[in-house]
Amino acid sequence: MQKKLILTAAVALLSLSHASAATPPTLTKGVLKIGMEGTYPPFTYKDAAGNLTGFDVDIAKAVAAKLGLKPEFVLTEWSGILAGLQANKYDVIVNQVAITPERQKTIAFSTPYVYSTPQIIVKKSGTFNPKTLADLKGRRVGSSLGSNYEAQLKAAGGINVVTYPGAAEVLADLAAGRIDAGYNDKLLVNYLIKSQNLPIRGAGTGQPDSMGIAMKKSNVALKAAIDKALLQIKADGTYAKISRQWFGIDVSKP
Repeated sequence: MQKKLILTAAVALLSLSHASAATPPTLTKGVLKIGMEGTYPPFTYKDAAGNLTGFDVDIAKAVAAKLGLKPEFVLTEWSGILAGLQANKYDVIVNQVAITPERQKTIAFSTPYVYSTPQIIVKKSGTFNPKTLADLKGRRVGSSLGSNYEAQLKAAGGINVVTYPGAAEVLADLAAGRIDAGYNDKLLVNYLIKSQNLPIRGAGTGQPDSMGIAMKKSNVALKAAIDKALLQIKADGTYAKISRQWFGIDVSKP
């Protein structure tokens, strides 16, 4: 019965568009391959037992369930995650990918499923307390390579932007004093401050971001199906339950 349901769901996905040749072959096998970092708490990381967990993991599983597909997670560094999508290593990325005009030139996004704000991060014991990106001029500031945060820092001008494969490396160098500040998601910063004994604290914030599930522009049928699935998990309360579990609030609202 389960195989029949999966096959039916795959056929339904393909029927959403005449461009079935553009649909990833994994969908016809009943699998949704999902790219993510696995080192970005509380969104996607491994717990003490080595199990992949996090907000994005739960959202990805819920979306896959609505599609009638089995989620298969593919872990990769942030610096290569968008290239991996174009190389067909996975069908979608569920990893807090900010929707930007530049990215929309080459990849497609679902409707936004998370709204958050970038935050400047500094050492807890230090006296440096930047309020805006202008306060970071002349400073060494860490960010993930290829991220929206890196782009914002460079656009501000006058900041010595130091890039890393992912957020974990930024936090490690900040704690060690090798950089003056970091710049990342406020939801991540608040989670780390509450759940881990990291010597960091949040400072000023940037402009709000909207995050979407990323996929190749040619996958029109997949985008339509994922947008529908997101509406369904919001309507039936699944999204709110997951969001409150991780953040205590519903992060689907601006």
